[in-house]
Amino acid sequence: MKCLSDYLWQTLVPLFFFSFVWILFKYLDREKEIETALQERTELELKFLKSQINPHVLFNNLNTIYSYAIEKPDQTPDLILKLSDNLKHVLYDSNSDFIPLEKELQYIDNYIDFQKIRTQGIKEIVYTKSISSIQYQIAPLLLITIIENAFKHSTPNSTIRIHIEIKNDTLLCTCENSFSDSAVSKPEAIGLKNLQKRLNLLYQNQHEFKVSKEDIFEVSLKLNLI
Repeated sequence: MKCLSDYLWQTLVPLFFFSFVWILFKYLDREKEIETALQERTELELKFLKSQINPHVLFNNLNTIYSYAIEKPDQTPDLILKLSDNLKHVLYDSNSDFIPLEKELQYIDNYIDFQKIRTQGIKEIVYTKSISSIQYQIAPLLLITIIENAFKHSTPNSTIRIHIEIKNDTLLCTCENSFSDSAVSKPEAIGLKNLQKRLNLLYQNQHEFKVSKEDIFEVSLKLNLI
């Protein structure tokens, strides 16, 4: 019996040990496959969400440049340069997960300059910035969704207020505009919901995103910068 016991012990222990090791490696391989699949899915979702940026901005800017080429030709080259910078930003810079904050802010500045020309005499634009440092990285094309939403759906003869603040490794972007009830549901269903999805993918537990619809339509976004 002792010999039999020793034999079983010497046989079963290595068998159980190597079986455990084999199961562990299979589990780790499976976990790696799941992680890779989730990462690929996340990348596809981000590419899809970025691809939904509305191309009508390009056509509006081209119309603005055309008008200036006729009425104010001396200012046209500067507008063409700004449009070129913004196209480069959308087509090339936005392919990266994160880009220098300075590039994103320049893109916003150019966009608002075009909008001031397009909406002159129709809407008042109050654009303010308080920036302590630009030595950060940010996911591209996040802020433009909030700002573009205000221009697209604000009522005529109204004021759009945009404020961007960077302090203590935190970015705060707020946008306020008047609205009509019929114009609010569509941007919420598409633009702002897409923005929320991107934030959940890229800044999980690192952001605060709020939408308020009382006397005015207000959107605020707070990001922890890297």
